[in-house]
Amino acid sequence: MNRRERVRLADELTERELAEWPFEDDAFLVVLDGVDDPQNLGAAARSAEAAGAAMLVTRVHRAAPVTPAAVRASAGALLHLPHARVANIARALRRLQDGGFTVVGLDERAETSIYDEPGPSGRLAIVVGSEGEGMARLTREACDVLVGMPMRGHVGSLNASASLAAVLYGYVLPSRSSHGPR
Repeated sequence: MNRRERVRLADELTERELAEWPFEDDAFLVVLDGVDDPQNLGAAARSAEAAGAAMLVTRVHRAAPVTPAAVRASAGALLHLPHARVANIARALRRLQDGGFTVVGLDERAETSIYDEPGPSGRLAIVVGSEGEGMARLTREACDVLVGMPMRGHVGSLNASASLAAVLYGYVLPSRSSHGPR
C-alpha cells in the first residue's frame, strides 16, 4: 500500500460547485491566485483551516497542485478544508460576488491598510497572489477592496502564506461574529 492509498483527499470542487456551495451568511474563504509552491499552498491551507475558512480556492493552471508535500505542509488541513480549483479566478470571484461575497485582495500597492478599518462583515473572500507577481491584473480588478499590510521592518514583504495568516488573524477574524474559541 502506498502513501496515497492510506490518506484520501477530498474531491476537488469545480467552479460551478463553488457557486452552488451552501455557504453560511458570515462565511469567509481564501483564494490563492497563482501560488505555485506546494509548501506555500499547504501552509496557506493550514492557516485558512485553523482560522475557520469555509473553503480554499485555487487555480487549475499555473498553481501548485495538492501533492504529498502540500498535505504535509498543511499538517492535514487539506484533508478537511473544501478545495475548489477553477480555471479563471476573476470569473470565480464574480460568481462569489453574485452569491453575496465581498472580495478583498491583499495587495502591497493598496492605499488602504488592514489597520485602516475592520474587515467587512458578512460573506468574505480574501485573495492572495503569488509571491513574485502578486495577483493577476484581472483578479485585482475583480476585487471590491484592496488592502495592504504595513511592513515596518527592513524586509519588504512576507511570503504568501505568512501574509495570509497575518491578515486572517488581524483583519478577518476580528470582524467575524463567531471568531471566539471553539
